[in-house]
Formats: sequence, structure tokens, C-alpha cells
Amino acid sequence: MSLRDEKKQQTRHTLLDAALKLMNDGRSFVSISLREVTREAGVVPTAFYRHFRDMDELGLALVDDVCLSLRKLLREERLKAKGAGHIAIKGSVMMFLLYVRQESRYFDFLARERWSGSSKIREAIQREMNHFATDLSADFRLFPEMQDLPSDDLQMIADLVINTSMNWCGEILCLPAEQVRLQYELSMRAVKQLRLIFVGAKHWRSEKSTNIAI
Repeated sequence: MSLRDEKKQQTRHTLLDAALKLMNDGRSFVSISLREVTREAGVVPTAFYRHFRDMDELGLALVDDVCLSLRKLLREERLKAKGAGHIAIKGSVMMFLLYVRQESRYFDFLARERWSGSSKIREAIQREMNHFATDLSADFRLFPEMQDLPSDDLQMIADLVINTSMNWCGEILCLPAEQVRLQYELSMRAVKQLRLIFVGAKHWRSEKSTNIAI
């Protein structure tokens, strides 16, 4: 990478970091202006347009940055377990919660903007959640007890796991860094929740009839 490319990447990162800093006090992403971001980053507004068309595109970059890295980390963790369910669950939970703590500003952004803010960012976050679920449903084939389940059922179980995991983000981010015991207790509860899901999945059988009484 040339010196010019390195400087360009550094400016891009500075702009992303500036947006996250501005949200530290609880502000929503849509309430932040382009000029505030460039002022915080220490660059002129014209420099912003060398990297992003508008604030929505900056928000999409924030979503991409954290989700692409997380997908890779979790996939590697599951593949290392090679289908050993209890190892895969514990390892993936620990990796996920550690990553949430390390990238707390990103996950605070995801958790907050998932249900509010601009439609483009909400849709991008949902697409990433769908990608997570698709990756996970494919990896479920490594679990012997789940290999015979239909693809639709595997996708449904994966969706449940991903949504449950996202609910942990708010909890772990609310815990002070020094509360190690509480963080550990949350981790163990998260492992139990996933084990409960997989116990149910092991015995799940789709209804043969579509005429189900509600």
C-alpha cells in the first residue's frame, strides 16, 4: 500500500471514529451532521466526500466494518470446534461477548440503530443479521444431531440464535468494565440459553400439516 493509500485509509478511519465519538453521549446517528463529523475528525467537509457520498454511506461503512470482522471470527471459532456442540457454543459465546466489549462503540451503534434511524442503515443491519443466520445454518450441518433437519428449520433455529445473541449486546455493554464477575455470569447464562435452544432443536420436528390450530 502506498503512502497516499495509507493516508486515505487513515482519514476514512478518522471519520468513522468521529461519528462514533459523537454518539457516545446517547445521540442517534441521524442526529449527527456531516459538518459535526468533519469538525470532530479535524478535516474539511470536502475531504469527507472523497470517502463517502453522504452520512448514510458512512453509516453503512460502520455496519460493514464490524459485521464482516465478526462473521469471520465466529465462523473460525465454529470450524475449530468441528461439530462438537458444547465446545462450539461456549467458544462462540465467549468470542462474541469479548468482541462486543472490545468494539463496544460499534455494537452500541448497531443495537441502537437496528430499530431506529435511517431506513438504509436499518435494512443494512438486517441484511447482516440474515448473513449471520445463513452462515450459522450452514455450519449446523457439522452437528451430527442436526444434519437431518430440513434447511428451513435450520434457518429458523439460526434466526433464533442470532436474535438471542443480539439481545446480549445491550446487557454486556451496560456492565462496567471492572464488573468481571457479572460479565462471567452473563457469559454462562448466554451459554445456557444457547444450549436450551439446541436441546429443543435436537428434538424439533416440523408439523406435517399446515392446518395448525392457534
